[in-house]
Amino acid sequence: MAEIVFAAGAPHAPGLIGLLEAAPGDVKDIVVTTYRSLASAMVSAKPDVLIVFANDHLANSRIRAYPDFLIGMAAEHRGPFEWFKPWIGCEDYTVKGAPEIAAALFNGMTRRGIRMFARTENLKFDDNISVPVQLTRFAELGIPMVPVLQNCTVPPIPDQHRCYAVGEALGDFIRNDLPSDMRVALLGSGGLSHEPGGARYYFIDEAFDRWFLDLVASGDHQKLLRELTLERMEAAGSGGTAELLSWVVVLGAIGSKPGKSFGYTVHRDFKCGVGAVLWDMNANLPKRRAA
Repeated sequence: MAEIVFAAGAPHAPGLIGLLEAAPGDVKDIVVTTYRSLASAMVSAKPDVLIVFANDHLANSRIRAYPDFLIGMAAEHRGPFEWFKPWIGCEDYTVKGAPEIAAALFNGMTRRGIRMFARTENLKFDDNISVPVQLTRFAELGIPMVPVLQNCTVPPIPDQHRCYAVGEALGDFIRNDLPSDMRVALLGSGGLSHEPGGARYYFIDEAFDRWFLDLVASGDHQKLLRELTLERMEAAGSGGTAELLSWVVVLGAIGSKPGKSFGYTVHRDFKCGVGAVLWDMNANLPKRRAA
């Protein structure tokens, strides 16, 4: 039985790189420390592969043929895609892929009734993969990666219930289909509250962000599924906040476990909310009854 040894969620706003040099010193320290802490925890967990659920921003598929989940099967993952470089301000990177695990993921999820799409060519990565890869210095860690880009843009998007069910199937796949000695890391990349290109482009809903981070760190998944609605995420930032559904996939895979929320900060001179959660894979919480 393969084991999930690391699970975390973190935002990937492009400003976390593009605006970082001009950020106040204390904010810069928080950003760097947050992602380096995730990298350190991942290294300590000694995973054989990292599966990242992130968000596609209309870069890889046409609207009329838009997959809800797209697996990257390339032997190498390169980014950022040329078009996004000036926008993100991110350096080039190459990360080792895991084509056999990606193929197994596609087949295993299909057998569990979860329809995913997959491509062998390099996907077009923007901030979704590029920001966490650069800030954790992931390319230097030597851990293979399987990226899965999910639809958070083209309606109807998978809601919190669907994403959690996908995560449950993912957890079952990891435990029962992968080699028994394999150690798997999971990362949900997306959020926090923001409204890209909208009327509230630089608005950050601090109250929502703190509520969300506390909730997912609590391990109360029944409350999460009741309250983290698409309507609530849209109210916190239309077209962007729903990226947090990538975290919900990870939560479905690991089950109810407590986590540590850290690094959250909002500064008037830095238009990105920063904050992450690292879940304790050695802990189990008692099941709660639905209210």
